[in-house]
Amino acid sequence: MPSLFRRKSEEPAASVAVSDAEADSSLGAKGVTPSKRDLGQKTPKRVVAGRRVAEPPAANRREAAKRLREKQRQERVEAREGMANGEERFLLARDKGPVRRLVRDIVDSRRTIGTFFFGTTFLVMIVGFNRSLNQSIYTAANALFFLMLLATAIDGFMISRKVKKLVQERFPDAKERMGSLYLYAIMRSISFRFIRNPKPQVKVGQSI
Repeated sequence: MPSLFRRKSEEPAASVAVSDAEADSSLGAKGVTPSKRDLGQKTPKRVVAGRRVAEPPAANRREAAKRLREKQRQERVEAREGMANGEERFLLARDKGPVRRLVRDIVDSRRTIGTFFFGTTFLVMIVGFNRSLNQSIYTAANALFFLMLLATAIDGFMISRKVKKLVQERFPDAKERMGSLYLYAIMRSISFRFIRNPKPQVKVGQSI
């Protein structure tokens, strides 16, 4: 009889402990979730991709000026690279817009005689300054200069015709004056390919 009393008195306590554990587990699953602070866990810092980490404030005026110069230098480098690659937001006003991009592609897709014009001019100047040369050499140099000038003018005329044709086909509602586009194309055509800015985005011979 005493053992029966002892067993009965222990069973309710055990059942209460089990019910409390079940209540705690159910509360954690369905009820209010315990916070990480209560569980002793630290919340990891959230990393946002592409966001710069805030710099601490400058210690003095000299450091602030140094940071400003470095920032301006990085912005200039970014703007120069963006302009060379033809990114619209970095371009000068004369280069902006799809029409101007088309004109650049027309010029860059072909070999232009104008790129040899400056080389010929430089050669003629060297001959002109050398007084010890024969008169026939002066005559030949001048004839070559005028020949290249004529060839450059003809090439510029052909480029202008193609610019007019493609611009009217692809941008019939364009507001830009054709004369301005012709001059833009000719000035680019007489520049060496490796110094053109923005850089050529098409290869020579590529269809436009």
